[in-house]
Amino acid sequence: MLTIEDKINIHELISLHGHLADSGRLDEFDSVFAEDITYDLESFGKGILKGVGAMRDAALALGEANPVGHHVTNIIVSEDEDGTVRAQSKGIGIRADGSCGSLVYSDVLEMQKNEWRIIYRKITIRKVPLQA
Repeated sequence: MLTIEDKINIHELISLHGHLADSGRLDEFDSVFAEDITYDLESFGKGILKGVGAMRDAALALGEANPVGHHVTNIIVSEDEDGTVRAQSKGIGIRADGSCGSLVYSDVLEMQKNEWRIIYRKITIRKVPLQA
């Protein structure tokens, strides 16, 4: 059963991703994501990345096209009957030209060495209002 402390730690973990990405601290992604993370970017047409190294490489390849701001909000943490821990949150990406986009992060988390890590993340772009 998740404790309040677990939920707070998970909220902070999810928030940390944007701080690391926006400041270029890509080598610290392993403080948020499991080393063998499955990172689903199919909504962007980029397929599925495997591992924090692949995430870093993809961010570096994107270069100046990366958002200048990754903002996360509306974090909901839940635990399935089988003990699987999930989080769903909203993301807002701000580009250098001021344009922005909305997305949903769907995460699965796991306790690894007494610290929470995201082991699976699916990012879904939101383009149509009022659609599930």
